Amino acid sequence: MKTRLIIGVSGSSGPHLAWATLKALRNHPEVETHLVLSKGADMTIHLEMGKKRSDFEALADVCYDPTDLGATISSGSFQTIGMAVVPCSMKCLASMATGICDDLLTRAADVCLKERRRLVVVPRETPLNLIHIRNMETLTLAGATILPPVPAFYHQPKTIDDLLNQTVGKILDQFGITHELFRRWEGRKV
Repeated sequence: MKTRLIIGVSGSSGPHLAWATLKALRNHPEVETHLVLSKGADMTIHLEMGKKRSDFEALADVCYDPTDLGATISSGSFQTIGMAVVPCSMKCLASMATGICDDLLTRAADVCLKERRRLVVVPRETPLNLIHIRNMETLTLAGATILPPVPAFYHQPKTIDDLLNQTVGKILDQFGITHELFRRWEGRKV
C-alpha cells in the first residue's frame, strides 16, 4: 500500500506553495496525495494564478469536496502519514486551534492532531497579531509544526521557483520524503 499524505489548501494568499508541493510529490509515486481545497482556495487560485480547482486536482491522486465531512480523510481509521496545510489562512489556523471543524480541511487536520499524526501548517500572513501567535502556540502545543514560508538565501536562489522549492523541501522534510529541491547548507567554506 502507498503512503498517504493529505494536502489541504486554504484561501490564503500563496497557492503557488501548494502547486509546487503537489508538483514535487508527483515525483514520488510511493506517496498517494489526498487533496482538499477550501472554498476560499478557489478564489485565491483564480486571482493569484489564473488557474482553477481542476488544475490542482489534476496533480493529486485523490480529491475531496470541502463540504463532505463523511469523506475517508475525516476518520482516524483512514491511515495517513499526516497532513500539510499549505498555504494556511489565519481563519483556517484559528479553526484548527479551536477545534472548529466546519469543513473537511479543518476536520482532516483535527483528525491528524487527535491521532498524533504529523500536521504541518504553512501560515501565510504578515505581520502577525497576538491572536495569530497564540493560535500558532495552541497548535504547536497540540503537536502541529508551524512552518512559515520564510525564504532562505544560503542556497543562492535565482528564481521564484527556487524560493518556492526551498519551502516545499522543508515541508517534505517534515514527512521524511527525500528530495533534491534545494541545496542544503554544507557549512561555511574556510
